[in-house]
This record gives sequence, structure tokens and C-alpha cells, in this order.
Amino acid sequence: MDVDTRLLRYFVAVAEEGTITGAAERLFVSQPALTKQIQQLEAQLGARLFTRSRAGMALTEPGRVLAERAPTLLADWERVLRETRSAADRAAQVLRVGFLASAANEATQGIVADFARCRPGWRADMRQAAWSNPSAGLADGDVDVALLRLPFPGQTALRVAVLFTEPRWVALPAGHPFAARDLIPFRDLWEEPFVAAPAASGQWRDYWLAADERDGRPVRVGAVTEHPDDWLSAIANGYGVALAPASAARFYARPGVAYRPVSGVSPSRVGVAWTPADDAHPVVQDFVRCCLDHRPPNEGALDA
Repeated sequence: MDVDTRLLRYFVAVAEEGTITGAAERLFVSQPALTKQIQQLEAQLGARLFTRSRAGMALTEPGRVLAERAPTLLADWERVLRETRSAADRAAQVLRVGFLASAANEATQGIVADFARCRPGWRADMRQAAWSNPSAGLADGDVDVALLRLPFPGQTALRVAVLFTEPRWVALPAGHPFAARDLIPFRDLWEEPFVAAPAASGQWRDYWLAADERDGRPVRVGAVTEHPDDWLSAIANGYGVALAPASAARFYARPGVAYRPVSGVSPSRVGVAWTPADDAHPVVQDFVRCCLDHRPPNEGALDA
């Protein structure tokens, strides 16, 4: 008997949410459609998976058995799919390179060009990730190597070579009183609302809020965004200010947003990251070497 993995995902969502309403919102499907999918799964399995009541959806004994096994089954299937896609890309001579925002700044094009010369016939497929995915897909196996801002969640499980550092500046509405200053002490920003990355990004969000460099003062969050365009719009519209790499003034200039240097806050680091499993992979390591060749003198080291 073949069961569509989509039906299993729907089942897991209902089991975890406890209601059709909550699961439908999580899955972005209508409640009638979700109910129909659950009924289809029950018909295929020949067992009732839930007891329905006004209080919600309670798992039956067969439902509990499936709820214990299905998440692992789905995770294994996702891993198999990622590994298969990775093998297909490598067979097609495509190296998947994840990156966030401006990647390695102006060095990015040179790195990609050097890789093309080093590996004729290969192509570096640059894949930009949202800030809610601070490893740019590397931790999930969606890319082979990544250009990232450090630190990021899961960093210690990966190999990371630091390429360069740059100061953190502040992006603020062009009409903000501080926009007229040449240099802003970070403590002057402590009471300002900040535009933040999603809470699920954890360490990444905290770093760009400089949460541990405020002498214990809490952070005020004025807006949450996960894409550069939304981030810029939130700042321009006055919802808050945000720390940003100094290079953001070059790569993300737009009317309504001003960038100013900040004192009293640590700099940002950019690194190239890969998995330990690819320590000896010749193509991945060639890309890493191309990155290191563009590293400024006397800067950068193996971080993890």
C-alpha cells in the first residue's frame, strides 16, 4: 500500500495542533480540504486516527502509533530527497552555494569567477536565503557550501573559515535626529525600537540586536522581518532602527534610509562554511580555497 507523504504531513500537523482549525492555519489550506485529506488517509489505512469532538482531535490508539513514527519517517524522506538532489547537482557539475544578503560583498563575483577558472564546466549556483535561515540552507543540506555572517545557529557543527570583518553600522530613518550625526555611540540607541529577524533565528537575531552588549537593558522590537526589502521598508517607515554591516550602505542604499557608523559595538564577520563530510570533497574545497584567496592579508582563521 502506497501512502502519499503529503497525507502524512497533514496528519502530523493535526496531531501536533490538536485541532483541524490550527492545523489548517499552519498548512495554509482550508479546513474542509484538510478534513477530506485526513479521511482519505484513514480510508487507506483502514483505521480511525482521531476521535473528533468539540474539544478538538484526540488520537486513537492507531493514531498514536502513527504519530510516534511519522515525524521520523518524514525527516528520513526529506534527507533522502536532499541527498538525491545534491548528487544530481554534482553529477550536472553544479555547486550549490547558499548566501545571505550581500554574501562576501564585492569579493563575491571574484570568488565565483575564480571557481569557474579552477573548475571548468562547473557552475556555482548562488542561492540567497532569508534571514530566518541563517545557515543559508547548509545545516539542512540544501546547499553544499555557504557564505555567511557569523555567528549563526548550528555553527559549531560545521566547518567555518573567517574571511573578513567589517564594522557594524546602524540603519535608521533618514529623518531620524541621529541621522545628522557622523558617529553614534551604541548606548544612545539602547532605547530605540529595533527591526529584528524572526525569533526562531535565535543567536542570529540576538547578535544583530547586540543583545549582550547593552549592559543588561532589554531590547525594544518595533518590527520583525526576514527579507532585505521588508527590512528596508520597516526602517524607512519609522518602525525602528537596525544594526547592519557597513557594506549595507553600498548594497542596500535606498531613499528614506540612512546609514551611520556606530561606536561601542563589536564588528561583523563573514565566513565560508561547509559540512565536515565535505572536508575532502575536491569541488567544495576548491570553492573554499577560492574564498580564502580573496581574504584580506592577515585576516581570517578556521573558526569551527
